[in-house]
Amino acid sequence: MKKAIFIYNPQSGLGRIERKKEAIIDCFTRHGYTIEAIRIDFTQNPFEGREEIDLVVVAGGDGTVNFILNRMKEKGLDITLGVIPAGTANDFAGALGMAKDPVKAAEQIATGEVIRVDCGRVNDIYFVNIFSFGLFTTTSQRTPDEQKHRWGKLAYIAEGIKELRRMRKIPLEILTDGERFSLNTLIALIFNGETAGGFRLARRSSLQDGHFECLLLEKRNFFYACWVMLRYLLGGNPKAIRHLHVRELEIRSTIDVLTDVDGQKGATFPLSVRCLENELRVQCHRTQHTNP
Repeated sequence: MKKAIFIYNPQSGLGRIERKKEAIIDCFTRHGYTIEAIRIDFTQNPFEGREEIDLVVVAGGDGTVNFILNRMKEKGLDITLGVIPAGTANDFAGALGMAKDPVKAAEQIATGEVIRVDCGRVNDIYFVNIFSFGLFTTTSQRTPDEQKHRWGKLAYIAEGIKELRRMRKIPLEILTDGERFSLNTLIALIFNGETAGGFRLARRSSLQDGHFECLLLEKRNFFYACWVMLRYLLGGNPKAIRHLHVRELEIRSTIDVLTDVDGQKGATFPLSVRCLENELRVQCHRTQHTNP
C-alpha cells in the first residue's frame, strides 16, 4: 500500500478540518493508502523519520503549504504534495482547481494524477504562490492568527488600513533576464501562481510555464496609486504598473523593508529570485489543467 501523511491545523476553516478529519482519512484508506494524521507543529519538521512516504496531504492555506514545502526542501525530498484548501487565503489550491469542500478535495487528490508545477525561490526560501514587498504585502504577517481564524479576510482588510501610515517609496535596482533598470515602487508582486487574496492580478501567469509574472507599482502620490490599482483590477493597463514576465530577478535597495512569501516572513535584501521549473510534484484532479 502507498504511504501518506495528512498534516492539518485543527483550527483551520473554523474547525471544519477537525470535524471532517475522519472522513478525509477514510477517503484515502478506501483508495489504497495507509495514512497517518498529524497536527501541524511549526517548530518541528514533519518529514523527520518519514522520508519514505509517497504523499503528503496538507490541509491549510498558502502559508501552511509554504511551511511544508520548505521543510521538505530542508530534507532534500521530492515527495508528492496534495492540498486541501482550509486557510484564509487558498490561492495555490485555487490555481490547482481544488474543491473548497475538504472531503471533495481529498477525493480529488486520492483519485487524481501527479503533475509537475513550478515553484519560486528567493535567496534560500521557497514559495508556491507569491513573493512580495511594499504596501499591504506584509498584512498577513501582521494580522494575529486569532483574528484570521475569527474574521477571515476582514481581518486582513482591517490590518491593511493600518499599513497606510507606513506607506513609503522603495528605491530598487533590478537585473532580470539581461535587462537592468531602476525605479521607485510602492508595491512589488512576483507571482508563481495566479491570484493574491482571491484577486486575479497575474493575468498571464501559469504554474507550468517556467516564468514569474511580476507587477511593480511605480511611486506617485497615494491617491493616484489607489486609482491605478482600481483601474488594473477593472481590467485596465495603466502605465504606472510595470509588467515583467521573467525567469529570474536580482533586486537591490538602499533601504531595508520587510518581504513576504505566501503570507509568511520572507527573505532580506539583496534578493535573488528564481522560478524553478517543474520543481514540485502535485497530485490533483484528473481534469485539472493550468493556463498555457
